[in-house]
Amino acid sequence: MNSKEKLELEIFALQIRIGIIESTYHAGAGHPGGSLSAAEVFAYLYGKEMKYNARIPRLDIRDRFVLSKGHCAPGLYSALAYKGFFPVEDLKTLRQIGSYLQGHPNMNTVPGVDMSTGSLGQGISAAAGMAKAAKYLNKNSVRVYTLLGDGEIEEGQVWEAMMFASQYKLDNLCVIIDANGLQIDGRCEDIMSAEPIDEKVKAFGFDCAVINGNDFDELEGAFEKFHKSEKPFAIIMQTIKGLGVSYMENQVGWHGKAPNKEEYDIAMAELNAKLCELESKRGAK
Repeated sequence: MNSKEKLELEIFALQIRIGIIESTYHAGAGHPGGSLSAAEVFAYLYGKEMKYNARIPRLDIRDRFVLSKGHCAPGLYSALAYKGFFPVEDLKTLRQIGSYLQGHPNMNTVPGVDMSTGSLGQGISAAAGMAKAAKYLNKNSVRVYTLLGDGEIEEGQVWEAMMFASQYKLDNLCVIIDANGLQIDGRCEDIMSAEPIDEKVKAFGFDCAVINGNDFDELEGAFEKFHKSEKPFAIIMQTIKGLGVSYMENQVGWHGKAPNKEEYDIAMAELNAKLCELESKRGAK
């Protein structure tokens, strides 16, 4: 990608982070930590990688995305809002009575959501089914992407889905694992380590890339490898949970709680300062 494209992705990722903080603060609940760690991959998927039309969310030939770690809906909602699927202002209604933006993605109410998720481990199975259906229907241009957490892959169903993907040679499936090292109860390595993740996915018949998931150049390289692979593909993203908000970074306590007013003000000041810096670079180009 050129410098202009990269700058636009950086701005988009910051907008996603702002949306995450806005939505969880106004909800008084939610999961900011794992949403923030995935901001770059949300930005890359919806800013460069995937084929979709926000005006026709159910377009038949679109690529599909399944948020297997459904509790990180604030990140997905923010990406969808900033790409025009629904008004950005609606992010402030997250989890509120009468809002269509529930705590976990609902494909029946939210434009752009391809699968209802929330029960961990199950989203990847839905994604594998979508990829198999695309093959069966000869929709060879359709790719399916799914995002999992590294705590989530402790679930056995994840590995059953990978066996299925390998058995049926689903080279149109990209499984993205957000390896931020933390889950709700603490460090993944202390609770149920899945390492070495790369060797495991290879043993299950996948090609894979291990990258810094908060770096757009490395994300681009990984997706280019996916495009060339003849097997289902896994991208193992090493990320920082809570990235972009200083007091949330690498802090397990921010897995599933919302900022209070003081914390919200600090987070928004940090994010808006960075956004202004990037937008000034855009204006100088």
